[in-house]
Amino acid sequence: MTRPRARESGLSFGIMPTGKRNSISDIPGVKVGHCSIISGSGALIPGKGPVRTGVTAVLPHGDDLFERPVKGAYFDLNGCGGLLGSLQIDEFGIIETPIMLTNTMSIGAVADALVRHMMRSNRSAGVSGDTIIPIVSECDDSFLNDSRGLHVKEEHVSYALNKASEEVGEGSVGGGTGMTCCDFKGGIGTSSRTFETSSGTYTVGSLVMANHGIREDLMIKGVPVGRLLETQNPRRVEQGSIVMVVGTDAPLDARQLLRMAKRGGMGLALTGSCSNNGSGDIVLAFSTANQHDRFKVDGLVREELMLDGDLSPIFRATVDATEESIVNSLFKAGTMDGRDGNVSPGLPIEETLELLKTHKQLT
Repeated sequence: MTRPRARESGLSFGIMPTGKRNSISDIPGVKVGHCSIISGSGALIPGKGPVRTGVTAVLPHGDDLFERPVKGAYFDLNGCGGLLGSLQIDEFGIIETPIMLTNTMSIGAVADALVRHMMRSNRSAGVSGDTIIPIVSECDDSFLNDSRGLHVKEEHVSYALNKASEEVGEGSVGGGTGMTCCDFKGGIGTSSRTFETSSGTYTVGSLVMANHGIREDLMIKGVPVGRLLETQNPRRVEQGSIVMVVGTDAPLDARQLLRMAKRGGMGLALTGSCSNNGSGDIVLAFSTANQHDRFKVDGLVREELMLDGDLSPIFRATVDATEESIVNSLFKAGTMDGRDGNVSPGLPIEETLELLKTHKQLT
């Protein structure tokens, strides 16, 4: 049975219009690929299974990112998580590889596979003086998955990269396969907004890998759904994490993208999270405008930048799209069992919609 997205169920978030797909891929050139790895059941046998994991690739554009990096920034809302490549983003304000999302203990394997993938099309990397710094982030899926098995391999990374498209899967797919959000099944969610400013019409897109929170925290459109639902979900030992990726085709520099990234945390807060002590809450932001030319050797770099006075619509779009992405991750993910009988139940959509209707939050 196919589960609906939040908007397909009558929910709306904010007043800005969405893009055509209501997806991060509404930003021209952006593509997303997933590889899901699911096998086995029953008791955990470390190194063998059960396996409930995967990898997701976010490509800011379809050309060579090593040759034409995009402007980038990140915001560490709570640092109990990993982001490989963060120092280079800080120093130079660029992202030069696809953004990869996976489970915590596979972050190294994914980074290695991503470097190998990039080297195949960049023969000068590591020879000419420039090396590849992979961008990889993670959440802990060990509640459902055999994390010690290190099941994400190079072929899975290659599959996600090669299958990237404008059609973005949600829920229990890719890096989100084994994730749990607010004690319900979570995973991947996406959304977008379009808006006009004095400098042009632009798109903001969001994609999340949601693995954070407890049931009592969950808020949808201001309604404390988690506390009102008549359910007692299994609770994980870990407090979970979330990685939020926000992008735009608006011409922003790294400083402005950092400001944009911070608003992702506000979208997270609207779903009830307080960013728990043990949670890795990370926001990555990029702009596809003013792409850097790695091999430019002469002259000054001249770029058009949006005025700070025009940024408010981008901030609003980031908040609304991130909030909707998190809710979409819950709506699209069905119940999944994992190791040792652990279960992440799917959010009960009918009961949730009835609660929202009672509180006059269903259109």
